[in-house]
Amino acid sequence: MTYTITENTLNDLEPFCTDTGLNLDWSSPFILPAWMQVWWQSFGSGRKTFIRTIKNDGQIIGIAPLMVVDDAACFIGNTDVCDYQDFIIVPGRENEFFNTLLDDLKSHNITGLDLKHVRPDSTVLRHLTAVAENRGYQVTNEKDAVSVEMALPSDFEAYLESLETKQRHEVRRKMRRLTEEGNVEYRVIDHGDALKPALDVFYKMFVESREDKAEFLTPQMKSYFDLLTARMSGIGLLKLGVLSMDGNPVAEIMYFDYHGCIYLYNSGYDPKYVSLSAGLLSKVFAIKDSIEKGRKKYDFLKGPEIYKYRLGGQEVPLYRCRISLK
Repeated sequence: MTYTITENTLNDLEPFCTDTGLNLDWSSPFILPAWMQVWWQSFGSGRKTFIRTIKNDGQIIGIAPLMVVDDAACFIGNTDVCDYQDFIIVPGRENEFFNTLLDDLKSHNITGLDLKHVRPDSTVLRHLTAVAENRGYQVTNEKDAVSVEMALPSDFEAYLESLETKQRHEVRRKMRRLTEEGNVEYRVIDHGDALKPALDVFYKMFVESREDKAEFLTPQMKSYFDLLTARMSGIGLLKLGVLSMDGNPVAEIMYFDYHGCIYLYNSGYDPKYVSLSAGLLSKVFAIKDSIEKGRKKYDFLKGPEIYKYRLGGQEVPLYRCRISLK
């Protein structure tokens, strides 16, 4: 079998992403070309990409979206804003892809791979580690973080019934109390003239709701968010869930709607409504909306915040995988 390896830019990847006939598995938003382009524009200064497309008899079997840091290859992105990542491969072609990639990495004097974060169902842990070990390379997998997610049932009442008894009663009590305080509305904004002012309110709530979030949103990070929301809105993935009372926003969530899964990326709330659990209830209303729209999974993403578990989330370990090629 004949394999060819092509060096690519991030811009080269966009046609591959939109061509469904290639059967490549773009498993999450964090490995989409648009996402990686935004990250690179914001944080890539001084780094070098190592993006490879591998073909077999002229057909693409996979893409390695890598960059080189200190002679080691890692994913384009970082764990602050990319919750987990992976390679982009045609299902069933993983072993031949990784064998070819490892040969190419060695030929370019890459001393190792440092891949984080990766899920248990990633191609890294399901295929790459075994390929590397069979070649005699040292492989280390270390649990480095957790993500939290849940499957969504067919209706909201079934979701409530799936919660632990105490949490189910708490959610219902909080929802009832909120609706008794005023006219409550949850709506999703994803385009048009309403998007920009809703984003402005989101940023305000984001920094006011928690001190660590205010510290996180540096000028560089704000620029990144501006670019990201523009690009993700442009390809139809960005959503802002706005919880309002009597016409006034009390909480907002930023999420991505991709391949039947909701990715809860960030959130904020008006501190004046903390006693009404506005922040928590914005997620509950978002779950309800997602169920009604037929989504199959709700991913709270990285971090072990207690509310994620109380709302039914199940923990998924995230790993740092290191492979020495020496």
